[in-house]
Amino acid sequence: MSENKKLSAAELAAGGLLEAGTATNFHTGSWRSNKPIWNKEKCINCLICWISCPDTSIKIAPDEKKGTVVTGIDYDFCKGCGICAKECPVKVQAITMEIEKK
Repeated sequence: MSENKKLSAAELAAGGLLEAGTATNFHTGSWRSNKPIWNKEKCINCLICWISCPDTSIKIAPDEKKGTVVTGIDYDFCKGCGICAKECPVKVQAITMEIEKK
């Protein structure tokens, strides 16, 4: 087999590996049944949601006054696991889960 030939999903062995960097090609957010809703006013920017997210779906950005801050959720890749909402330490949570409306 040629080294340059790309394998289809059917041709991959069980547990086969894909080349690095391909995850950005697959928008997996359509899998979710629950959706996290981020409330900017309640967020204390502790970044625990960002650290905890297995899909790196919590968006962050530098802020001159506050350091690094949460700016939203990348719904293209969020699978709705709810870890971000569960880990949020705010008494009135800054992230809540809702049923996905499609």
